[in-house]
Amino acid sequence: MEQVNRVIRKRLASEVVLINQISEYIIGAGGKRLRPALLLIVARALGDTGPHRHELAAVIEFIHTATLLHDDVVDESALRRGKQTANALFGNAASVLVGDFLYSRAFQMMVGVDSMRVMQILSDATNIISEGEVLQLLNMHDPDVDEARYMQVIRYKTAKLFEAAAELGAVLAGAAPAEEAAAAEYGRHIGAAFQIMDDWLDYTGTPESMGKNAGDDLREGKPTLPLIWLMQHGNAEERTLAREAIEQGGTDRFDTIFSAITRSGALDYTLQCAEREARAAFDAIVRFPDSIYKESLLDLCSYSTSRSS
Repeated sequence: MEQVNRVIRKRLASEVVLINQISEYIIGAGGKRLRPALLLIVARALGDTGPHRHELAAVIEFIHTATLLHDDVVDESALRRGKQTANALFGNAASVLVGDFLYSRAFQMMVGVDSMRVMQILSDATNIISEGEVLQLLNMHDPDVDEARYMQVIRYKTAKLFEAAAELGAVLAGAAPAEEAAAAEYGRHIGAAFQIMDDWLDYTGTPESMGKNAGDDLREGKPTLPLIWLMQHGNAEERTLAREAIEQGGTDRFDTIFSAITRSGALDYTLQCAEREARAAFDAIVRFPDSIYKESLLDLCSYSTSRSS
């Protein structure tokens, strides 16, 4: 990861001062670097020792960061990872344009690897992520969104980049088609587990642990799984409350909605769904060769549903 961070700093350099300023701010804001780490661990689990894994891990992080910059503008978010968002500090226009810079720099870097398979995986992933962003926008303030539509957004918007990262690790290792498919499946399910837990934490976490404000999804009118469950299984009064929350957004009635969600079993169900995805990820790679890298991938399944941030 130290090598990846060196690549990130080198590749973010630009003659445009504002790009450098925002890039440095983004790096300083921290983050788990989970997606690039996933690529590295899968690659090593399957035997890769080649020169391209650090460069592609940085590509994955650039794509992820670009989506965050654009997300925060669309969502009008002011806090991420406990710090002001780039759009809050530098403005929406600068954030969008630097996000575009990160996308284009990522594509410059992936071309340098000189592999059509790599470019296919990353270009397909980037396109599907964009579709997921649009799908989420269409779902905003729509109380008729069901669990299937919710999961489609997760598969597209979040899980796809995890899937691409894991699949690239297998490709770099020259893995057999079955192992490559297993790695992709692992990434897809572990990414879904992380996103579902994020939606669970939006009702149970604290700003200190999450690095953002509790209830942000509610404020934005996002129909996440806890609210969807309440809509489908609550009593008449609770269903009305959930519908109004999705349609109107805002957090004025957060405590009331949180109580209804807790009583209804929505949080328990959401946690069970995350655990189901984590188990599917675990099962996908049980036939990988035994190694410390495989153990790390299996440990990540447990971590994905036990974390507090």
